[in-house]
Amino acid sequence: MSGQYELTVDAPGERLDRFVAARCPGLSRTHAQELIEAGLVTVNGRPARSSLKPGPGDVVRVPVPDEPPSRLLPEEMPLDIVYEDSEVLVIDKPAGLTVHPAPGHPGHTLANAILNYLPALAEDTASLRAGLVHRLDRDTSGLLVVAKNRAAQADLSDQFKSRTVSKSYLVLVRGRLSPESGAIEANIGRDPRNRQRMAVVAGGREARTGYRVLRYVRGYSLLEIKPETGRTHQIRVHLAAIGFPVVGDATYGVRSPHVARQFLHASRLGFRLPTSGRYVEFESPLPPDLARALEEIS
Repeated sequence: MSGQYELTVDAPGERLDRFVAARCPGLSRTHAQELIEAGLVTVNGRPARSSLKPGPGDVVRVPVPDEPPSRLLPEEMPLDIVYEDSEVLVIDKPAGLTVHPAPGHPGHTLANAILNYLPALAEDTASLRAGLVHRLDRDTSGLLVVAKNRAAQADLSDQFKSRTVSKSYLVLVRGRLSPESGAIEANIGRDPRNRQRMAVVAGGREARTGYRVLRYVRGYSLLEIKPETGRTHQIRVHLAAIGFPVVGDATYGVRSPHVARQFLHASRLGFRLPTSGRYVEFESPLPPDLARALEEIS
């Protein structure tokens, strides 16, 4: 972020997103909504919703983000390619890499690297996502599928929407989770006390997370997690809500001396190839930092 607008409301009745877009030069309403959704816009020092109508005298602070690119730019970065054919690319994403440009992350993302590897995508899409049909958090490692053309992207998007894509994660939590298998069902939405976080809230969106204990490791449980919905931070929020936060998750739990990020790895991904319809499945082993943490704990 390169600065901040500080605005005082002089008249009531205008939604926050409209107010911000109208008074911040060069900021579209869509971009304003993205900043608000990310919890970066405050009213009297507190993050607020786009629909809030601030009153006279309220102080609205809006960060001025780095200038976002008008289009995705290729960047030469290494890609760990697990599978490739004429329509799809399966990538093993490292932890610490943001998937696509967003406020505060205008470049050096996985999408920039994909466009460098597949320059034809620049002609086939105007978005900043470079064929990506799903995402992983910056500090989550593991498997992602990329569409090489619009037809493949539409097909894969339909598979994700119909929940026919198989996704499994390896997750370590502190404590002995019991029963050894089950599902967590709880609606997820923005945390009303901190808009930069998600939380289990009554008015949130439906979310369901299946789990199975693979083994107990001293005072920890190694889990296989299968999210049945795809809400933001779903696995981390659900496990924290039942008292078993992901090891190393500083946002929803506590930091760990064993690992510098959350112990969360997208280990398995299965879907139908767009043209043939053949089901394929890919696996990714624990990356070195997580494998080392597990060994230290054992």
